[in-house]
Amino acid sequence: MTNSTHIKLQPKIPKTQESIFSVMSGLARQHEAINLSQGFPNFPISQELIESVSRYMRQGYNQYSPAKGLPALREILADKIMRLYGRKVNPNQEITITAGATQAIFSAIVALVRQEEEVIIFEPAYDSYVPSIQVCGGVPIGVQLKGPDYKIRWEEVKSRISSKTRMIILNTPHNPCGTIIDEKDMEELKAITKGTDILVLSDEVYEHIVLDEKKHLSLLGSDLFERCVCTYSFGKVLHNTGWKTGYVVAPDYLMKEIYKVHEYNVFSVNTPVQHALTDFYQNESNYLEVAPFYQKKRDYFLSLMKESRFTFTPTQGTYFQLMNYQNISEESDVEFARRLTIEHGVASIPISVFYAQPNDEKMLRFCFAKTDETLQKAAEKLCKI
Repeated sequence: MTNSTHIKLQPKIPKTQESIFSVMSGLARQHEAINLSQGFPNFPISQELIESVSRYMRQGYNQYSPAKGLPALREILADKIMRLYGRKVNPNQEITITAGATQAIFSAIVALVRQEEEVIIFEPAYDSYVPSIQVCGGVPIGVQLKGPDYKIRWEEVKSRISSKTRMIILNTPHNPCGTIIDEKDMEELKAITKGTDILVLSDEVYEHIVLDEKKHLSLLGSDLFERCVCTYSFGKVLHNTGWKTGYVVAPDYLMKEIYKVHEYNVFSVNTPVQHALTDFYQNESNYLEVAPFYQKKRDYFLSLMKESRFTFTPTQGTYFQLMNYQNISEESDVEFARRLTIEHGVASIPISVFYAQPNDEKMLRFCFAKTDETLQKAAEKLCKI
């Protein structure tokens, strides 16, 4: 076989362009811009947590953990779920520790969606959903969320339901819009799925970053649980996204299928990290105090941005803030985001790239999970535009 010969392949994921996160972070590095594009903190994590992981490593906890995760960690999570959402889950059968929430989402979709079955997603959508659906031959069906409120239009959702609908993917708090679902949304979802075989995948990785004293409505706390898979992230809560540790919660009959994919995909997750998380989560303030922490970050960033020509509605959840630049430029959001990085030294994420069909509302996403110094420097640059 010569170097010029290629074996014919049929790509399972037809769209292979570089992700917008890689593009914008690359531009930020190239032009030494302040990077408010990718969603990761730039401040230290808990020293106690670092020392705990190190201690367990030194004590020899460096081999495979049980595939479902450490029993003690799953028990603590079951207690947390009961306290916060009133849902009694079986830690041995209904919780699995995963290599981040994205792996949990992938495992759930691959396990439960078959060839040509349809999955409804709300756009702008987290960029892992569509490829995960495509890998198993499923068909993503986009329902657009539009500004300024980015609320779900349930009549449109109803119109997209078909005999092939297998799953609806919900994301609350929503990345990148920062919106949260309310009781009316929950009732609409119940009505739409009642009497059907439609499953709901609820991506709740920002469950503890709900702002302005609003409440996170988890599907774990609803009577939809029997058709739900809920995914979570330790990294979003504990500021350590690089540890890639999360978990998935689902009723036993669904978890059995998800576990099959998980076991043959990653088998198990970082052992010393799981031990450290078990200790750390015994103190509930380590996760319940995250919302007040990010409330201060958001309020500080917005107080600085009041002097700018950007307009905004304060985000309800996550550590992302949407900013509208229509008072500044008529450029597309992709073009403006690039110029903002290159000429003004601040990197952001254009929102239109998370829609399958064109929808450019002149919105950029900024991450405020940064030090106050970083936010101040970024705001100074943005206010000069």
